[in-house]
Amino acid sequence: MIRILFLGDIVGEPGRKAVIRRVPVFLKERGVDFVIVNGENSAAGRGITAKIAIDLLRAGVAVITTGDHVWDQRETASYIETEPRLLRPINYPDGAPGNGSIILDTAKGKIGVLNVQGRTFMQPILDNPFPAASIEVDRMRLETPVIIVDMHSETTSEKIAMGRFLDGRVSAVFGTHTHVQTADEKILPNGTGFLCDAGMCGPEHSCLGREPEPIIKRFMDNLPGQFPVAKWPVRLCGVIVQVDPNTGRALSIERVSEMVEEA
Repeated sequence: MIRILFLGDIVGEPGRKAVIRRVPVFLKERGVDFVIVNGENSAAGRGITAKIAIDLLRAGVAVITTGDHVWDQRETASYIETEPRLLRPINYPDGAPGNGSIILDTAKGKIGVLNVQGRTFMQPILDNPFPAASIEVDRMRLETPVIIVDMHSETTSEKIAMGRFLDGRVSAVFGTHTHVQTADEKILPNGTGFLCDAGMCGPEHSCLGREPEPIIKRFMDNLPGQFPVAKWPVRLCGVIVQVDPNTGRALSIERVSEMVEEA
């Protein structure tokens, strides 16, 4: 069997340091074979840099997914062309830098990862994610039945719809973006693991990873302000799915939520 760890949105320096510290532990002590993280908020809470991506990959992360903040750091557009393990949503228009999917060879066979972004209440508005995901899944299944999908989306309904849409065609669909882990992990009727949102790897005492006070002030006075990333400890959230490498079906699914103190 293949044990795959998927970690939700990394927020800022505390989040990425916690992930870099804990990923080797999951690989060595928790029997995890393959690690996917969403890194789109890892650079001071907005976007990702080349250095951060390299640090995550060196720590044992296999694939980094993103979402609507993928281009927030200027260097990303050029770097993503050189690093296929850093994905952007596949439903960007033709000509966008980078790729939305990857298939990697591992000791337990080929594993595919697909990154797609929803459209409801999301900026930027991209191509319809459902036909884009369907076409790419069909292509990927020619090489492997083991496919993990990061559905980066605002609404639970759109994430659930994508899970049901791809049920039986991919190993798992995990939602990202809201930074709040949901408690609806399940294996869908046709064998696809599902979790509406994996949560975040970010500061526990925060508002979605940011210092609470400026967020509260913004709700009070509606004036622009700075929203710095909060500090330690970090709540590391995600999910472990066990997959049959021959069929691609999910056999078990387990939410991950653990506190990581500053070293």
